[in-house]
This record gives sequence, structure tokens and C-alpha cells, in this order.
Amino acid sequence: MPLIALWGLGNVALLFAAYLLGSIPTGYLLGRSLKGIDIRDYGSGSTGATNVLRVVGKGAGATVLAVDMLKGAMAIALVKLAYQSGSVLLAWAPPEIDPTHWFAWIAVLAGLSVVLGHSKSVWLQFSGGKSVATGLGLLLALNWQVGLSAFAIFGVVLALSRIVSLSSIVSVASVSVLMVALHQPLAYILLGLVGGSYVVIRHRTNIQRLWAGTEPRLGQQRSDEALKPEI
Repeated sequence: MPLIALWGLGNVALLFAAYLLGSIPTGYLLGRSLKGIDIRDYGSGSTGATNVLRVVGKGAGATVLAVDMLKGAMAIALVKLAYQSGSVLLAWAPPEIDPTHWFAWIAVLAGLSVVLGHSKSVWLQFSGGKSVATGLGLLLALNWQVGLSAFAIFGVVLALSRIVSLSSIVSVASVSVLMVALHQPLAYILLGLVGGSYVVIRHRTNIQRLWAGTEPRLGQQRSDEALKPEI
């Protein structure tokens, strides 16, 4: 098989591995193991940390947050490992290709793959969470300054508003600006635009509630959750 084909297949395998990492349904598994429920039938229906916090408890919510962040970071770590000196993938690169020029783009595609896997898990009939924690994990792995800055923005908005969804939307919307301000590669700037837009779209029902003034604050129950069965 030609080297270019081997190198291409190796990169496709990286993206598939990133998707599978994202697909690990942390919130669903904790809901099943701790409460015997399908978390998708409760609260917002999301498998993410915020819904797990509200439905299952603080410990479970913190665990989901940490593991989902780790999934994002591990996807980028896989790419960094594959592109380190002496790796098999670099050995497969044909002479006319400079892999170092491709690293940023493959890392971004892996980041988008892990985000997609989290929100569209193959194990949950392509449902899942809203990818905020996973996105934060991959940002920290790509550029810790951008990741910490986005997290700080999330924290400030949350402290002022006590609304997780609003904090998430504002923080992901800031990523591209942070990438530009810190002179990051074009690929990373596009990741902020595409990934941020996707996360905002995943929050469309939250945006509708924010506009209507019915989005719950931390510790509050949504009005349409009142008739949910007790667990």
C-alpha cells in the first residue's frame, strides 16, 4: 500500500478513536449504576454534568464533569502521541508531506470528533450531552491559556447569573476571540468558530428558555420537571 494511503488511514483511525472516546456515555452509566435510571428520561434529557448534578447528585455531577473533560484532553493527547518524533504515523508520511504542517488540522478534527461523539454517542442511539465539558478538556490540551480563560469566563458569568447554560454559551462564544488574541493557528481559530457554533446550537432549547425568562438557576427546578417521577 502506498505511504500516502497508510498515512491517510492512520489519521482516519485517530479521528475514529477520538469519536469513540467522546461516545463513552459517562452520565448515562452513572445514572444506571447509582439510581437505576436512564438519565435521558429526566430533567433536560442530557447526559452531561449539569443534568446529572440536578438528577443524581453533586458527586455524580462532579464525576461526569471530570471524566468528560478528560475525554476531550485524551483525544488531543492521542494526536500529539501519534505526531511525536519516531511514531509509526510519521514513518508512514510520504516525503512530499510535512506532517508538522498537518498537526494543527488533525488535532482540530480530532477535537470536533470527540465533541461529536459526546453529543451523538453511538452507544445511546446518537444522543448525549451538550459537549461543554468535553470541549473545555480539549481546549486545555490544545492551549491551556485559552482553556483557562474560557473557564474563567464561564465562572464569572455563572457567579453573576447562576445560570449554567448562559455561562456555557458565553464561554464557548469567547473561544475564537481568545484564539485570535493569543495568536493561535488558523485551525484553532476555526475550531472555536465551528465547535462553538455547534455547542450553542446544542443549547437551542436553553436559549428559548433564556429568552422567555424561564431558564432555571443553579439549585432551581425547571417548571416542566415538576411531574417527573421521583427517584
